[in-house]
Amino acid sequence: MVDTTPLTTVVDQFADRLRAAPQSRLQRGGAAEALALARELSAWAQRVEEPGRAVREMPDAGMFAAADQITVAARDLAIVLREPGEVAKAVEAVEAAMKRAGV
Repeated sequence: MVDTTPLTTVVDQFADRLRAAPQSRLQRGGAAEALALARELSAWAQRVEEPGRAVREMPDAGMFAAADQITVAARDLAIVLREPGEVAKAVEAVEAAMKRAGV
């Protein structure tokens, strides 16, 4: 079993920053960036778990749900990852999204 702690740690940091961010920052793109990341992580998990099946898109639950959406998507992905390199790639994706979100 691969250690996914680096992924869950960085996602928790991102989620905490989103929860603490003012609404204006979320509206300026922080929430949209988080939703895009949540969708990316969710699709990745689905492709690993159910290869060949159509990916279901995570719905937009609103800017105040973005932190929860990235947390759920990352936890789903963490369950199916099998290689340390995959974990590192996921961590890089989260860090890049956090930077773009400006939180």
